[in-house]
Amino acid sequence: MTEQATVGISSATSAAGASGSGDPTAPALRLRGAGLGFGRRILWRDLNLSVEPGEFVAVLGSNGSGKSSLLRAVLGEVPLTSGAGWILGRPLGRRGTEVGYVPQRIAIDAATMIKARDVVRLGLDGHRWGVPVSFGARRRVVRARIDELLDSVGAADFGDAPVSMLSGGELQRVRVAAALAGDPSLLLCDEPLAALDLRHQQDIAALIDRQRRATGTAVLFVTHDINPVLPYVDQVLYLAAGRFRLGPPDEVLTSQGLTELYGAPVDVLSAHGRIIVVPSVEGTIGHQSHDDHAGLNLGERR
Repeated sequence: MTEQATVGISSATSAAGASGSGDPTAPALRLRGAGLGFGRRILWRDLNLSVEPGEFVAVLGSNGSGKSSLLRAVLGEVPLTSGAGWILGRPLGRRGTEVGYVPQRIAIDAATMIKARDVVRLGLDGHRWGVPVSFGARRRVVRARIDELLDSVGAADFGDAPVSMLSGGELQRVRVAAALAGDPSLLLCDEPLAALDLRHQQDIAALIDRQRRATGTAVLFVTHDINPVLPYVDQVLYLAAGRFRLGPPDEVLTSQGLTELYGAPVDVLSAHGRIIVVPSVEGTIGHQSHDDHAGLNLGERR
């Protein structure tokens, strides 16, 4: 199996990215020989992959393996230490609505009074600096689009609530709506399901899948639990100890594959048609979440 990797980028709410559109015929994202390290610590190296429009890549690995750092590198927040990357044929970096980004949960100041719908509005055209003002027909069109997005993620009931009053799960749904607002070519998701219950995890995963199928959006999805997105995943990128494996889930998530990756015994167990990944030696997988791959059923792939 070829060891390659990929990632998505930037933020639907980012300010002033590169001007102009990328090459619509180029891969949504391409990395060649990409590596990232801090001092003597190498998180990953020699990542090579072209992510075509509409592809869905899940990124797995224990805490500290470099999943979020990979996304930050593509966002342009940290420079690659080796290799290079392109988004729609242009160098990595923040953009406007070409790229959607769903961040990990972050603290919200209790005094923040911006409404949920304003966050989604920033996803539409906040890259033009701040929340824009519109009038007449334009205002009605924008509001209808915002209402549609809020409803699509189950957030219609709290669209006019200040974000500081929302629960973690409610806020995450608003962030997903904002990331999808500009119909991005590339969608970067960093643990977007972490604050949601099982039903809403499934709803958001299905929503992202519908988006990528309808518009050809490429998706890079960092997660500790692949189950909600497994039916939609084309490839899994598994990071560990400066190395990686990439391929279909039923090729990457095997005892042999993960044992080779970690350099220590790892068992992939099957129980009642479900697959669970566990280390045979304590500490093999470091700070791997107990939810990682729990209940993974490869037979559910479509």
